[in-house]
Amino acid sequence: MPIVALVGRPNVGKSSLFNRMVGRREAIVDDRPGVTRDRHYGEVEWNGRAFYAVDTGGILGEQTSFSAGIEEHVKQALSECDAAVMVIDGMTGVTAADEAVALLLRRSGCSVVVAVNKVDDPKHEPRTVDGYALGFGDVIGISALHKRNLDELLDRITELLPETEERRDEDEIRVAIVGRPNVGKSSLLNRLAKQERALVSPIAGTTRDPVDTSIVLEGRNFRLIDTAGLRKKTRMDSDVEYYSFVRTLAAVDRSDVAILLMEAEEPCTDIDKKIAAHVVEKGRGLILVLNKWDLLSKKDRPGDRMIEKIRDEMPFLAWAPILFVSALNGRGVGKIAEAAVRVFENRRHRIPTNALNRLMRDILAFDRLPSNKRGKALKVYYCLQSDTEPPTFVFFVNDPEIADSAFENHIHKELRVLGAASSSDFSGSPLRVYWRGKAEKD
Repeated sequence: MPIVALVGRPNVGKSSLFNRMVGRREAIVDDRPGVTRDRHYGEVEWNGRAFYAVDTGGILGEQTSFSAGIEEHVKQALSECDAAVMVIDGMTGVTAADEAVALLLRRSGCSVVVAVNKVDDPKHEPRTVDGYALGFGDVIGISALHKRNLDELLDRITELLPETEERRDEDEIRVAIVGRPNVGKSSLLNRLAKQERALVSPIAGTTRDPVDTSIVLEGRNFRLIDTAGLRKKTRMDSDVEYYSFVRTLAAVDRSDVAILLMEAEEPCTDIDKKIAAHVVEKGRGLILVLNKWDLLSKKDRPGDRMIEKIRDEMPFLAWAPILFVSALNGRGVGKIAEAAVRVFENRRHRIPTNALNRLMRDILAFDRLPSNKRGKALKVYYCLQSDTEPPTFVFFVNDPEIADSAFENHIHKELRVLGAASSSDFSGSPLRVYWRGKAEKD
């Protein structure tokens, strides 16, 4: 997805505007200048278009211990973004610091919209005119606090964004290779592609931008997307690493299947879990691949122990297949294409409604259904599969509030059993389950 950077001097309302755009309180808002020093990102959807908004630190007029670092962050933001929103304070008008920010924007060459913030009332609209002094054609008076004219601002932002739709072969399988830095993602890409497609180095973070490679494996067309390694946020000491992180999320967004590559000697780290959670949230297929398997001792059945460790520490991925490979010598790599094809097909599998209801009726007849505090028991009238990629199911019940998380987890397991009975266990694909109320008949 495109990236839109929010830039400006401190305390003009960038974080408030960011929170309004993403629809939730992500950035810290404070009256003290300089609170936002790092960057926050979030997804914004408007009129059928989606983009990542990035909240940047305010550029300070005076020099402080961290002002130079903030300015470098903003420069990197401008070099990577597709458009920028310059936020100024309509109460104070254009300042010397605003003019310094505008100079950075003009030098960057990116498309710019000036948002004159704190124009809370139509009678304050004349303050918007001050924004034209910065030399940009698009100036809109807004109030992030009261959401005034935000729709106009978002309309203009989306008009400036490049078209991102890609033509694709319907049978092409897009596979994003994701994971921490230096776990062997580029080596795996080269092994699958049978060529030196990506730079390989023992230095973590060599790969900065996603790399696409089209190949044919197992008679199927694949597009492999190598991505930069993700770090914990506290270790994103480089501006380039931060934007590699955002670009990696975008790569997952346009994939069908993600290969989460982990190091056999150190799997299930916090960042591995966060990557996996993002893949699941996006409804993409997932394969867990442990690389550098050749470096482990063969004593005490390491494969069994590793599977047990992964299932214990990442129980929310009990449905994801696990493969052991060595990208260095090629061991086990041949199984990846077969697994990716299977996961790709499982995401598209559909259970007929009549079979789904018949089998669910038989299963639920032997289960004790949950009830609320007043003793009202859950009744399931019927269910249907409403969508695929990922498989999505809707259950019509007497009261959706009664369906607790434990029962929903049970339904997930039963759906996988039902899928297996109709030629697919949904292995490698997350499932979506929704509850809808339906009034009881007299």
